Parts: sequence; C-alpha cells; structure tokens
Amino acid sequence: MGVIAKQSIRGTIVTYLGIAVGVVTTFFVLTRFLTTEEIGLTRVLIDAATLFIGLAQLGTNASIIRFYPYFKEKESDDDHGFFFWALVVPFIGFILFAVIYWACRVPLGEWFGDKSPLFVEYYYFVLPIAFFMLYQTICESTCNVLMHIVVPRAVRELIVRVGLLAIYLLYAFKVLSIDGLVIGICLNYAAAAMINIIYFFSLRHISLRPDWTFLRANTDLVRRYLIYTGFLFISALTSVLAPTLSSFFVTAKMGLNNTGIFAIATYMAVMVSIPNRSVSAIASPQLARAIKEQNREECSHLISQVTRNMLLIGGFILLAMWVNIDLIFHILPNGATFAQAKNVVLILGVSQLILGTFTICYTALNYSRFYAFSLLMSLVLTVSALLLNNYLVPRYGMNGAAMSNLLSYGLYYVLTICTVVPLCRISVIDRRWWTILALLVVLFGVNALWSRFAPTMNIWADSLLRSLVLIGGGALIAYKAELSPEINKTLRDLVISKSRKIAN
Repeated sequence: MGVIAKQSIRGTIVTYLGIAVGVVTTFFVLTRFLTTEEIGLTRVLIDAATLFIGLAQLGTNASIIRFYPYFKEKESDDDHGFFFWALVVPFIGFILFAVIYWACRVPLGEWFGDKSPLFVEYYYFVLPIAFFMLYQTICESTCNVLMHIVVPRAVRELIVRVGLLAIYLLYAFKVLSIDGLVIGICLNYAAAAMINIIYFFSLRHISLRPDWTFLRANTDLVRRYLIYTGFLFISALTSVLAPTLSSFFVTAKMGLNNTGIFAIATYMAVMVSIPNRSVSAIASPQLARAIKEQNREECSHLISQVTRNMLLIGGFILLAMWVNIDLIFHILPNGATFAQAKNVVLILGVSQLILGTFTICYTALNYSRFYAFSLLMSLVLTVSALLLNNYLVPRYGMNGAAMSNLLSYGLYYVLTICTVVPLCRISVIDRRWWTILALLVVLFGVNALWSRFAPTMNIWADSLLRSLVLIGGGALIAYKAELSPEINKTLRDLVISKSRKIAN
C-alpha cells in the first residue's frame, strides 16, 4: 500500500496540474474563441479516436496488466519478450480497424452529414489521432506494470493539455486555419506518444525479442493469454461504444453546435472521476498480483479502500462543482450559451461518480477466472446505452443523453458488483462507505433546500457562503468521523512534515 499511496499522490498532483490547464483551456479559451460547432468538431474527433483505439487494442491494454506477473521472473528483469507482444498486437488491430473505418465512410457520412457536415469533412483525420493515442495508451499501460505512472500520467494529463491549449490559442489568434487546428491536434498526440515511448525504453533494458522457448514451455499460459485477450477484444466491441454514444447521438440528431455545449458539460463532469485515474493505474497491478496469488483478504481490503476513498473524494468534487454551478456559468465566457447544460453537468457528474467509485470492481472481475462474465456486463452497458440514447435524445435533447449515460452505467455497475461479490468472494463496500454516502446525500439535500428557500442577493457571496458551510463543514465531519483513515493519515503526515520544515 505504500507504493500505491506514494505513486497515487504524485499521479494525482500531476493530474490536477493538468486539470488547471484544462480549466483554462476549456472554460476561458474554447468558450471564448471557438464557436460551439468548432468545439463540437474537436470533441467528436477525439471521441471517435477514443472509440477506435478501444477496438484496435484487441484487448491488450488489460491483458498487459493481468499477465505480466506470469511472464516476469521474480528475481530478475527478464520478462521473456513480453513487451514485444504488447506493442505488436495493437498495431495489427489498428490496421484491421483502419480498413473497416475507411469502408464505413459512406454510411457514417450519411448518418452525420445532415446535422454535422463539418465532421464528415474531417472524417479521415480520426485515423492519425487514433494511431498516436493508441501507442500513448499502450506505453502508459506498460509503464504501469513497471510501477512508474507519474511521467505517463504527466504526459496524458499535463503535456497533452498544454499542447492543446497552445494549438487553440494559435487558432484563436488566426495563426492556424481550421485545417491547421485539426492537424495540430494530430501532431500534439504524436508528440505525446513519442515521449511515452522514449520514457518506457529508458526505464530499463526492454527486450523486444519474443522468447519462443518460454512460450513452447508454457503453452497453457499462452492459451489462456490468447483466450483472455480475444475475449476482451469481443468485450471491447461493446463496452467502448457506451462512453461515446451520447456524444455521437447528440452530434447526429442535434448537430455540432449542441455537441459543443454538451462537450463543455462533459468536461466539467469528468473532473469527478479524475482521482480514480491515478489510483486505478497503480492499484490495478497490485490487484492483479493479489488475484493471481488468490489472496482474497488483500483483494477485499484494496477494493474497499479504493471504492470508499473514490466516493469521498469524487463526491466532494461534485458537491463543490454543484454548489458553485451558477457562479461557474457566470464567469464562463458566453456562459449564457452553455448554462442550458446546467442539469447535464449534475446528471453526468453523478454518472462519473459511479464510474470512478466502482471501476475497480470491473477490473477485479476482468482479472479473475470469471472474466467471461464481463462480456455480459459490456453487452448490457452497450445495449442499454444504445436504446436509451435512441429513445431519450430525440425527446429530451442533451438532458436525455446525460440521463441515458447515468442509467446505463448505474445498471452496469449494479450487475458487476452482484457478480463480483458472490463469485470472487470478496467484499466491495464497507460500513464507512455507507456513512460517506449518507453524508453526501444530506449535503446535497441541504444545498437543494438552500437554493429553494434562501434568496440569492449576490452570486459571489452566496457561492462563498455555501462553500464554507457545505464543503468546509462536510469535510470537517468526514475528518472527525475518520471516514477515510488513509486520507486522514496523509493529511496528518503533511502537517507534521510542514511543521518539521518550519522548525528547522
């Protein structure tokens, strides 16, 4: 747990530095200098590339973490050429899906063309963005299993965002045309991929020569690797669709202008689950090892700890965002245009809270011998998201897209937990988790009553007072009640460390 805490804290610091850059980019550059249609274009290009790489990985992203302990020798750095397969298999997947994507140009062009012709114009730029994002992601996973998450996290959360900020500013001041904007996004992800690749090879000697002798001597391991990877590929055909379906439906049914507004709301909501990125990156290899050793006690302890802390941290981020939502739109350039997505922020924020809290449960299911059940969960997620988006978006617009996201993810994680607990015989939620949930419900309830019955004289004073009472008071209650011993210990250690520095 010491490694998890240390790496997670560093990764979270980097992540929130990236958030600071992202806030400036999203709320003060995009909303000021780009039209909603142009914001929508950049969003749907990246969403399409994200969907593409989810398929092109062919399941290797999770199998890298799950099977590396089986290839790695305990007393040496010898991994029997494991990373050769980690890099080659996604390349094969990219070629395969690039051909399919090229062949689908006409039907997809017809679906998007009526409401979003600008996306159709830049349709093929998805391919280079996807290629560079693919190898940025793969190299990040390989660094994760080597227990080095900070630099890849800095690349993803900080360097990519600084690059995008520079590109948007160049476009804002007419240095780049719309073509230059899209090309700049491609080059930005290319630079990120190269940094991750260079860093990965700098960690230690990496052998890209497959050890055929080892493979022939461990045919059962090879068979399990192929079955698992192939299974995850089939699962990816469904599960990677769900996170991007809402964006695609809004684009196709309502146009890129609404996609741009929906994108800003999504950027806000995603902040709720950001702490989970650092925690999952370092906790997943530890979980894979514990599952391999059939250490259920350690698995239960790790999962309960992650779900508890992610609910507490994510819940307070969502509370801070919702308490100050009117002030946020007041400060935002062209805020009146984006304020129509106010309820979207809350709905998507709750969805992100569920995702950030329980992602570790799906990870545990994937790493266990019952991983086949994850295909069923992925099918439920995708089918429910598809049906709900198709029904709700035409009727309720962006609110319908957000609600379909929340309902599909809620159903998905309920089924996942109901599968993991009895089959893997591990616990997911402890007593402190329920106390945290009750505290959050009370705080959101008090905020709702405050909004309904207390008149707002000054938006700045109202936000400040609510923040002090609800966020400050809630945090004090959480600390005094020891709802997260890990966070309390970290805070006490920081205070002691600062005191020693002052004393010296």
